[in-house]
Amino acid sequence: MNKPFQVISPMDGDMLNERDGRLEDGCLLTEIQIQAPAGSAITVNQVPAVGMNGRYTAAIRLRSYRNVLQISDTASGYTEKIVIYWLRHFTGRYRVSMDDNIWFLQDIAENAGHYHSIFDNPYLGFFRQVHEQYGTKVHVNIYYQTDGFNLTQMPDRYKAEWRAHADWLRLSFHALQNEPDNPYAESSYDEMKRDYVKVADQIERFAGIEVLGPVTTLHWGAATVEGCRALRDQGILCQVGDFNVDNDLPPVSYYLDVEKRRNIYRRSVWKDNAEDIIFFRSSIITDCHKLDRITPFLDEIGQDPHRSGYMDFLIHEQYFYPFYCNYQPDYRDKVLTVARWAAERNYQPAFLSDCVLR
Repeated sequence: MNKPFQVISPMDGDMLNERDGRLEDGCLLTEIQIQAPAGSAITVNQVPAVGMNGRYTAAIRLRSYRNVLQISDTASGYTEKIVIYWLRHFTGRYRVSMDDNIWFLQDIAENAGHYHSIFDNPYLGFFRQVHEQYGTKVHVNIYYQTDGFNLTQMPDRYKAEWRAHADWLRLSFHALQNEPDNPYAESSYDEMKRDYVKVADQIERFAGIEVLGPVTTLHWGAATVEGCRALRDQGILCQVGDFNVDNDLPPVSYYLDVEKRRNIYRRSVWKDNAEDIIFFRSSIITDCHKLDRITPFLDEIGQDPHRSGYMDFLIHEQYFYPFYCNYQPDYRDKVLTVARWAAERNYQPAFLSDCVLR
């Protein structure tokens, strides 16, 4: 049968916060919008929707993290269900995340004879300074190998130290290695699982399971649905990307179609209920911006109630190093700028998993 109505907003899998309505009596009161012919009798969870010019609205209270909405046309008897989420701990929080990481681990391994601490490494030591100054939570997405080094060579002598700092420092799978680009764009379930397990097993060996979490950013953010299922089955419940659409930038959008990419680009977070995977959009690729343009860029995002709820400040490892062909001498200043921007606007440090999984 032809559907007698269409749900306009929210869409199935949308993850809402207080900016999508108002808090009232411990609930989130939000508006559900449905398109239907004039004269329809639409209800949402048995609440009658009010119609005007073919647009029907119903004010619904979200009481839990997971909320089932039953939208019905009482005239035809047609019913449709969607599941949406209320994120109570989402807005006003941030993290710093780093992609393409392996060289700092190689340095620690090569200097294990005289590094007394993992923070003797200049890169990791700098991020500890950021944490000490601003309380920043730091998430590091790592490769398994690079020229002349792989994670099996990483000593476990610092394991207690990694575990002691797991409250602000996490490691997760990024890819097997830096090249080729888009390594998982056509990957099978087994290929993704193989590479993930290689990295995760080594992280657990040398740093402890405490530093692992249920979030990662896949290298180039392109994957098959089978590949994303493999990550989910290994415990990765939130996958981060760019979700570019309607522009000339790489999609970095996993397996999602244009409609879903547009929704995430606008709202920052969405859950594929069919696959049980949350997708989240990074706020800024910090190394892509000149230092003096970072604050204006973030200020613009800050005016958008959905893009500015939770801020993920992403940067890549390689630009830290003077020997790298595209070295950015103001790398430290860029990281300090985003952390300071967050602090001055009363954003609180928080891992992404603590904000989207409950």
